[in-house]
Amino acid sequence: MSEGATPSQRIFLIAVIVGVISGIGALVFFEALKIGTRFCMGTLVGFHLPEEGQSMAEIALWSAPPNPWMILPVICLGGLLSGLLVYTYAPEAEGHGTDAAIKAFHGEGRIRRRIPLLKALTAVITISTGGSAGREGPTAQMSAGFGSMVADFLGLSERERRIALATGIGAGIGTIFKAPLGGAILAAEVLYTRDFEAEAIIPGFLASVIGYAIFGSVEGFEPVFSPVAVEWTVTQIPLFLLLGVVCAGMGLLYIRTFYGTKQVFATFFERHHLPKHIKPVAGAFLTGLLVVALIYLSPETAIVGLAGLGTGYGFIQLALYSMLPLSVLLFIPLVKILTTSLTIGSGGSGGVFAPGLVIGAATGGAVGTALHLLAPAYVPAGLLPGFVVVGMIAFFGAISNAPIAVMIMVVEMTGNFSLFVPAMGAVAVAYVLTGESTIFVEQVRTRAQSRAHRGEYEVDILEGIRVKEVMVPRSSVIALAPEDGCGTVLDLVRSTEHTGYPVLEGDEIVGIITTRDVRALLAAGDLSSPVREVMTAPVVTVAEHRSLEEALQLMMERDIHHLPVVAEETPGRLVGFITRTDLMLAHTRRLASGGDP
Repeated sequence: MSEGATPSQRIFLIAVIVGVISGIGALVFFEALKIGTRFCMGTLVGFHLPEEGQSMAEIALWSAPPNPWMILPVICLGGLLSGLLVYTYAPEAEGHGTDAAIKAFHGEGRIRRRIPLLKALTAVITISTGGSAGREGPTAQMSAGFGSMVADFLGLSERERRIALATGIGAGIGTIFKAPLGGAILAAEVLYTRDFEAEAIIPGFLASVIGYAIFGSVEGFEPVFSPVAVEWTVTQIPLFLLLGVVCAGMGLLYIRTFYGTKQVFATFFERHHLPKHIKPVAGAFLTGLLVVALIYLSPETAIVGLAGLGTGYGFIQLALYSMLPLSVLLFIPLVKILTTSLTIGSGGSGGVFAPGLVIGAATGGAVGTALHLLAPAYVPAGLLPGFVVVGMIAFFGAISNAPIAVMIMVVEMTGNFSLFVPAMGAVAVAYVLTGESTIFVEQVRTRAQSRAHRGEYEVDILEGIRVKEVMVPRSSVIALAPEDGCGTVLDLVRSTEHTGYPVLEGDEIVGIITTRDVRALLAAGDLSSPVREVMTAPVVTVAEHRSLEEALQLMMERDIHHLPVVAEETPGRLVGFITRTDLMLAHTRRLASGGDP
């Protein structure tokens, strides 16, 4: 990207590119998922499943498969194909992708280029064959992967790279759920358990709007779920607070079951030296077996079992229409927790958001229905859809540590903007009760614990140290002349173990050369070029009277590790040299001395 562009222009360009790519990627993924589900569940299994967004008359026509045993071979085939693809080509694509995207943000800030395509393919296979998983995790990892590609293409700094990743997460999720505002805020909120990535909000807004516009132009702009009107009164708010308590308990059960199941699979396969490639098919077999058993047990358990397959969004729509009895609503959360843990915990590819919404919706529906049966005048039937919506928000908002984003997203997805107040109360209660327990284990507590912001928390100490206090003085600086050969650089690297050298004409600095500059020549085997043809010029410098905090800021913005130090009165004259290692040592020494000069 052009060095002449301002930071605002660079962020604007990142948001536009990531938004366009995420919108197109989410659209292709969504269409592939629809086609795959109709073929596998519809054609092969014969399951006329309920779908989100259908009218009450349309959804009433859903029917169970005539031959439930067909679920087993189909879901097992999906698990087998997914496992072979993931563990052969990209093990980091296993499980729920949002966590992988969060890990990349706090880590290297990079996602391998093969991941978006592979994640999309394996998620389509897993979900369309009946695996209990959501589409948000794959979309988050795919879009974050696109953000990483954009960063590579534009040559972004580490800070801009991470903004591109976070923007991709928000744009992807906000797009595929037609919730651009919630998605943009999710990108900033989901990275931490108790903090916020403020820099991702504005680019997230723009990227989400662009992705949403592209996606909606094809799929329509209606909410994901057909809205149901709900009216509530202030006297009913305590009931929603009670729902928050129940959702907190169910959320903790979900987290512990999910990661407990994941550990059981990992331990079993490691202990018996079994190939990881078949882990997902083992989980798929157990999922299918449980669902088939429930289908044959009774008509009510058949509904519970079928809700345990795929995303389960159609059963949320049924709950919103109050078309599920209490006996079904009570058991859907438990079965969905189990089938999701078996599907994703075994290494299947998919997200935890959609299953979380199903669990929260059924929990809310069960609490609302029970209260209606106990006090029909206080809890009228027309209020039950409100419990379903608030249940989704309280449940997943708490366990994702993203209560604000999830609340906005669910309201956007259901079109029930009137429920903000009871939802705020319920999710606040659930959030407090679950503490820092999280379904996204790669979250860190605050920005201070994130590698992405490690440098920022050195500022208080570095501000009090001048560059001239810690720089290597000119007399000790190893420098090169423009006419020296590039081979000299490698000789110096071997003998000094330094990786960067200023290029001087007399005492005037004309450039800088690092191992990064000569890497391409080394690969080609030709180091005969003079330094002047390879060096970076003009060179970024820092004046000797500046603080180490300012020097660090320059390094972070330009993604460089070396800074020539120049005289204050004659900016072109080299007086010293400083590296990131020098900054770290100065910071450590100052800490060891108790912060005293």
